[in-house]
Amino acid sequence: MRRVQRGLDPSDWKPVNPVGRGAREIRIRDANGAFRLIYVTHIRDAIYVLHCFQKKSEKTAFADLSLAARRYRDVLKKESQP
Repeated sequence: MRRVQRGLDPSDWKPVNPVGRGAREIRIRDANGAFRLIYVTHIRDAIYVLHCFQKKSEKTAFADLSLAARRYRDVLKKESQP
């Protein structure tokens, strides 16, 4: 996240289009397993962390993507209000 705060790309990331336009996933792997952080930065000058979780399988669970997508929609709705 420190790199993102400085306007740089994380060292290991990928787009997460099913969540929403501009959503990205930071991929972290250590001795405790694989972890993911889904965020978006293109809304105003803010970084919105939509969801963080530990991966349990090769494919990202539908529940994790759905939760991040719902939070993404909530952010868009909030930001569009006067």
